[in-house]
Amino acid sequence: MLDKIFTPHGKHLIAGEWVAGETTFESDPASGPSHAFAVGTPDLVNRACEAAEEAFWCFGYSNRETRAVFLDTIADEIEARADQITLIGTRETGLPEARLQGERGRTTGQLRLFASHIRAGDYLDRRHDEALPDRDPLPRPDLRMMQRPIGPVAVFGASNFPLAFSTAGGDTAAALAAGCPVVVKGHSAHPGTGEIIAEAIHAAIARTGMPKGVFSLIQGGKRDVGTALVQHPLIKAVGFTGSLGGGRALFDLCAQRPEPIPFFGELGSVNPMFVLPNAAQARGTEIGKGWAGSLTIGAGQFCTNPGIAVIETGAAGDAFVSAAAEALKDTPAQVMLTDGIAQAYRDGKARFDGRNTVKPVLTTDQEGRTARPNLYETDAATYLQDHALGEEVFGPLGLVIRVSGAAQMAELAKGFEGQLTATMHMDDGDTAIARSLLPVLERKAGRVLVNGFPTGVEVADTMVHGGPYPASTNFGATSVGTLSIRRFLRPVCYQNMPEGVLPEDLG
Repeated sequence: MLDKIFTPHGKHLIAGEWVAGETTFESDPASGPSHAFAVGTPDLVNRACEAAEEAFWCFGYSNRETRAVFLDTIADEIEARADQITLIGTRETGLPEARLQGERGRTTGQLRLFASHIRAGDYLDRRHDEALPDRDPLPRPDLRMMQRPIGPVAVFGASNFPLAFSTAGGDTAAALAAGCPVVVKGHSAHPGTGEIIAEAIHAAIARTGMPKGVFSLIQGGKRDVGTALVQHPLIKAVGFTGSLGGGRALFDLCAQRPEPIPFFGELGSVNPMFVLPNAAQARGTEIGKGWAGSLTIGAGQFCTNPGIAVIETGAAGDAFVSAAAEALKDTPAQVMLTDGIAQAYRDGKARFDGRNTVKPVLTTDQEGRTARPNLYETDAATYLQDHALGEEVFGPLGLVIRVSGAAQMAELAKGFEGQLTATMHMDDGDTAIARSLLPVLERKAGRVLVNGFPTGVEVADTMVHGGPYPASTNFGATSVGTLSIRRFLRPVCYQNMPEGVLPEDLG
């Protein structure tokens, strides 16, 4: 039982102040009451960015322990609001309580992981070439290098992860750990969840004495707000998780600035799964059932949802398809995050229903804000001729591509666009095929799995959540794991710098 139910006040958090707006929008929760929230404006964006720049002169040059304590305190404040966060999060998104509780743990875990990461200091990548005054033909100066924060960062909240990829999610955690103030553009699908997380950050700022401009949250607003944010001259990088169309538009705006800045967009993918022959023969039915479970978890609203399965023609492939279809048939309707996402899922299904290049295996009716799974089948030659089949459908829709053998499987793999993940299901007898397929999958995806399913991204030092375009806009980056901090750093070389002038981390 909650001691107090959180009721949003609907204001923006701008440099330590809760600011109302002249106009409001109503939230559209899956259940429970709606609430009014102030609509963001370009003027509020400017105020937040100017406060972030002012804060950077202090926060960007603070010591690592100070920032680590700040990150730990944010995590503490989020946990102090745990039940209230779960309640409003489930109401706004329709996600089950267990999912929100797990995502909250991931969010606080990310913050604490980055606190430990910057305490260790390895991310600084410190290097030192000592002076060689007697070197011929020319002496070498004393050279030192390390990574430094780039300045204020803009973060766009994601629709499908109201905690782990939103207000205090991975992008925000990485930027703050690096020493970069953050301006968050909240997602209108869960503004109340964004507000209560912003309250936790606000409380952590007060407890630790951070500059007030280190974090701001701007709610709602039309395209002019997002445009003003990515084009503001004080913003030095952008983190984004969302659709290909929206991400590409923001990416282009970043590139068109007088001072172009990096746009780190994670835009999703179909995450192909290759079932190799021996694995298909030995346990195709089991893999088919597992695929159905991965395809429908969270109503298929994961950027790592394995939307395509590749398997050879023949009895083993038939058994795989039958098992997947049977498991999908028993999956009940699930609430989707927003009415717009549900409509986009219906549109994606209609796109498949309207093509003679695919065979329906299981089709279901979609109603309102709910979704049920659908399954289609085609062959490799057809898929390679119809690239629209490779466009992501955000929801529980699967496509099986049948191939005639290992050679065609490799040919198909080469035809995929960039992906977040690629999976191989294999047994010992598939080693030779897997070895030949791996170089192709390495070029196509940021994470390659064996005998698993890509839904569920471990937050760890080694994780890569990114990939070649269109999976993400920067194939050298990740939005999950400690390596993600490198997006908000740049190397600086210090030549012949006296010890008393060097930054603390190099002294």
